[in-house]
Amino acid sequence: MLYAALTFWLLVIVFSAWGVHGLWSRLVKPRVVNAVLLPGTLVAQLGHVLGLLVTGNAVSNTRLMGDDEKGEPTSDTPDKHNLPVLGAVLVGLLPLGACAGCLYLAARFLGQGILGRYATEGGMWSVPLKLPVTLSGAWDLLHEVLNVSEEVLGTILRSDLRQWMNVVFLYLAVCLTVRMTPIEGNRRGAVGAIALFGVLIAVLGHLIPQIEDAIGSAWPVLSFAVGMLVFLLLVSLLVSGVVGLVQVLAHNE
Repeated sequence: MLYAALTFWLLVIVFSAWGVHGLWSRLVKPRVVNAVLLPGTLVAQLGHVLGLLVTGNAVSNTRLMGDDEKGEPTSDTPDKHNLPVLGAVLVGLLPLGACAGCLYLAARFLGQGILGRYATEGGMWSVPLKLPVTLSGAWDLLHEVLNVSEEVLGTILRSDLRQWMNVVFLYLAVCLTVRMTPIEGNRRGAVGAIALFGVLIAVLGHLIPQIEDAIGSAWPVLSFAVGMLVFLLLVSLLVSGVVGLVQVLAHNE
């Protein structure tokens, strides 16, 4: 059940990040959004390039920001990989893994003032290790996710934001989590790769017990990422709704 939960929450992170980035790109010029998220874009692109190189594919047309108005990062993804299954998994997962790894490092070296407080004070509000199997359990899960998001926000507000380390960690956390959006041209492959990754990590976990311990130690970071993205998604939806309502009213007048 642990590995199923890990896969589920990784998918929640990816789709939430995808939604947040899409909403921001509608509210503000996409080029501005991509410029603000540049650290996360850099990490994701490096992961994508590494995946192509490891699987023996050519790297071409790779840019941190495109020349068009959107300014999206670009990189050609081959239609056929030299390694049919493993190649698609690595190319899809390495950008997400690179962002997750950098988020873990940022939390360890910069985020103790925030994430350390969250792990200590809000440890009870972490995403569950077991997934529900009933409809009522699904509603309870939704309630728990909102509690996690509320606790993440509360932890941030209770932290000393006058310290530069906390501010830098928050900025990097936003960039890295939102940039877990699958790279254009490889989005379906990235989602499928996460599901396949869940199967592979479950098999390895039964052979190597230390993997389960490593997942447990990284669970607060995972919970923090889920809580932050859910909060950003809710706020982005609210702002987008208000802006749309104002535009409709102004047009009617």
